[in-house]
Order: sequence, then structure tokens, then C-alpha cells
Amino acid sequence: MRQPGPRRASLAASLKIRAHRGRRTPEEEEVYIPFAQDSLVKPWSSMQNVTGRNQEKSKTPIQRNKCLLNINVGGKLFHIACKVAARYPVTRLGKLALHTDPMKKLQLCDDYSVQKNEYFFDRDPSIFHYIFHFYRSGVLWIMDEMCPSHFVEEIEYWGIHLKYSQRCCRILFEEKQDELTEYLKIQKELEAELEPLDSRGQFEGKFLGRFRKMIWNLTENPYSSVPAKIIAVMSSLFVLISIVGMTLSTVEELKHKTGKRWMEHLEMICAIFFTSEYLMRLISSSSFKNFLRAAFNAVDLVAILPFYVQILFENLDEADTLYHEELHQVENVSKLGKVLKIIKLMRIFRILKLARHSTGLRAFGFTIRQCYQQVCCLFLFIAMGVFTFSALMHSVEHDVPGTNFTSIPYAWWWAAVSLSTVGYGDTVPDTILGRIVAFGCISFGIILNGMPISILYNKFSDYYAKLKAHENETSHSLKLSRRFRLKERVLRKLSECCRANPPCHH
Repeated sequence: MRQPGPRRASLAASLKIRAHRGRRTPEEEEVYIPFAQDSLVKPWSSMQNVTGRNQEKSKTPIQRNKCLLNINVGGKLFHIACKVAARYPVTRLGKLALHTDPMKKLQLCDDYSVQKNEYFFDRDPSIFHYIFHFYRSGVLWIMDEMCPSHFVEEIEYWGIHLKYSQRCCRILFEEKQDELTEYLKIQKELEAELEPLDSRGQFEGKFLGRFRKMIWNLTENPYSSVPAKIIAVMSSLFVLISIVGMTLSTVEELKHKTGKRWMEHLEMICAIFFTSEYLMRLISSSSFKNFLRAAFNAVDLVAILPFYVQILFENLDEADTLYHEELHQVENVSKLGKVLKIIKLMRIFRILKLARHSTGLRAFGFTIRQCYQQVCCLFLFIAMGVFTFSALMHSVEHDVPGTNFTSIPYAWWWAAVSLSTVGYGDTVPDTILGRIVAFGCISFGIILNGMPISILYNKFSDYYAKLKAHENETSHSLKLSRRFRLKERVLRKLSECCRANPPCHH
């Protein structure tokens, strides 16, 4: 039976390093630096007893071994053979072992102790354990509990590439690093989505800076004061009133002269409010270019443009009717009427103004922007399904008398309705093969519709919770600041009253 040998001194017991049997040669003994020996990893403190330094000198002689590098990393001392470090000349310690110029060596470290012959590095000693083990074994180990960004920063400082790690560990580490990068990117975009620009510094030194800052707080920061909150509520109410008015204007009973006049007055009041709100935002903007680029400001402009374009076209319509009686001018008037109907329909986009003060709508828009790749893939699959199943349905149904599948474009509507699992029933197959194709189309639509639902819902709920938490935190901090300012004002008034009415001494 084989006798168990002594356990190797290594970071991982399963790591197969060159096993030395018997007595080592002097060269091998010089290179061999076991990792787990306590004598090679020593704690170090910069606040050592200064008075006992002479006794320490007498007890411990100074070692001047030129074959060893004494590395002090964050207070822990490591000894690495120069030949071991020189195997990797691109790394920091490899350059330190190969350089003969003392000035170049000092550029590679943070400090150097001539007395102890130690190179000091102000880095993380816990991660340097893995760097130290890399020089011993040639393999870079990665632990799951490490912060990816911190670990990458450390190994880049020491000049060690991630390719020296095991492939399985490297794949998991890169996935974790990508997840962290994506998470930080989304967090930054979420903060930029909800957090308004800092109004403290953007109006300093500008024309009417104090007045513009006050207007900016009223329109952009509803938590800054009670009037700002009232304006935000009024904006949402006017949007709803405008949408209701546009809807009622299409009712046949309200198309008479009195109802039409009331609807016009309501539209004029809403347009005046939206125009004044847009002008207030334009005046308080610190950058006109950034103002035009903002999506919400574009929505505000679309909300007020139909009213003024409608007035312009109506005036043109009256002018053409009064002064021109030719046939082609009458045709132009009818064309203007069609354009006017389209412009009136653009008022429906006013409902998008609710997203400015609605956390749910902003979270929905943010989800669509973040998941645009998945949404585009979904539309691609839908288009592929529509083209495929419409072609199949036309090939099996085009010979049936009285069929509606006379061509592939005519079958597109049926395929789109079937893929969405709506199934109006206005167009149905008559043959058995056609019904089999329809069953396959419906089954593909069920699978297709179920794929992105979980992704979109999970991300939407996550973004909504984060936006809501940020909104509540902002509201709470503003309430605390207002209470603190109120307390300061009360104390200041009391102190002024006490100074104005000093106590009388009899």
C-alpha cells in the first residue's frame, strides 16, 4: 500500500504543480517559493515601535539577498524570487526583477526602504495573494466573491492579463463583469431620466438668472414648492380635458352650432395654457439647443402646433372661398380640408404629455428603449410568420371557388390576425390543409407572444420600482429641507422679537 506523502504548501490542494521528490538542487531551492509558509507572508505596520528599533536591529540582521524581491503590499510582506518574477517580463514585478537601474525601479513602486530592502506598494493585499500565487503556479485564480471592477483594476496595475486564468473561471468572471457594467449603465440612465438638471449652477451669471431659476423650479421640479405641484396637476388636468373635448367634438349631437362653439372655446383655453407652459420652459432653459433636443419638449410643441396650424388653414380656406371660384381652386380647398382633419387628429399626441408627471409611463418608455433589441426581434419574427403562413395558406386555398386568399398580399391580414391570436373570423380557410396551416400559425403566434412578455414585465417592474423609490426619496428630502428652513425662520423671528423687546428690570 502506498504511504501518504506530506501535503504540498499551495493555495489549492488540487493544483498540480511540479512535485519535487527527494532533495532539491541549489538552483531549484533558490526558485522554489512555497505560498503557504507563514515566514514568507508577514504582517507589517507602519506605526512600529520607534524606540525598539535598535533592539530589533540587534536581534534581526538585515538580509541583503539579491535573488529575492521583498514586496510590501499594504502592510503585508511577500518574498518572490527574481527568477520567478522574471518569467513574466511584461508584468510590474517582472520589470522590477529585470531592471538594474535604481531610478526605474523606484518608478515601478510607491516607496522603497533602503534599510530593509523592501519595495512598498499601496495596493490591496488580499488580491495580491492571488497575484503572488500566479507567480508561483502560473495560474490566476478568481473567486466569485470578488468585485469584478476592483479585481480588473488590480491585475491591470500589476500587468497581469486575464488570459492566465482558467477558461471556466474566466467565462464566469466576464459574464459577471458584463452584468455589472450593464447594471451600472442602466442605473446611470435611470438617474438621468428622473433627476432634473441641477438648477443651482446653471443660471449663475446669466441674464435674469434668479427669475429663470424660479420659473424652472415651477415647471420642471414639482417637488420644489406647492405652486410647482399645483402647476403639474393643472397640466395633467388640461391634457385630460383637451382629450375629452376632442372626443366629444366627434359626437353627432354636439356638432350643432352651440356645441361646436363650446368645443372651440375649450380648445382655445387648453391651447393657451399649453402655449404659456411651453414658453415658460423655453425662457427657463439654460441651453436652447438642449431644449430643442429634449423629447418631452418636442411633445409639448406637437401639442400646441395643431391649434395654430388649424387657425392658419381656416383663414386660407375662407380666403380661397371668397376670392377664387375656379374649379381647381375648389379642389385645393377640399385638399386643405383633408390636411386640416389630419392636423386636428394630431391633438391626440397631447396624451403623451402625461408621461412628464407619470412614473408608470416614464418607466414604460424607458423599458421600451432598453429592450429595443428584443422588440425588434419580435417584429422580425412576426414579419417572418406573416410572410411564411400567408404563402402557405395561398398555396393550399387559391384553387377553392370563392376563396378570399386570391393572392399572398390578401392573406397577410389573415396571417397577422392569426399570429396575434385575435382571430376576427372574417377570413377562414375551407380545406383541411388550410385548417392545418391555420393551426400552425396560431400555435406559432402563442409561442411568439409568450416569449418577450416575461422579459418586458420583469424589466418594467424593476425600472418602475427604482423610479418610484427615487421619486419618494426626492420628495422626502425636500420635505425635510422645508421643515428645517421653517424651523430656522421661526427661531430667527423669535430672536428678532427678543431683541426688539428687551426685558425690563425693576
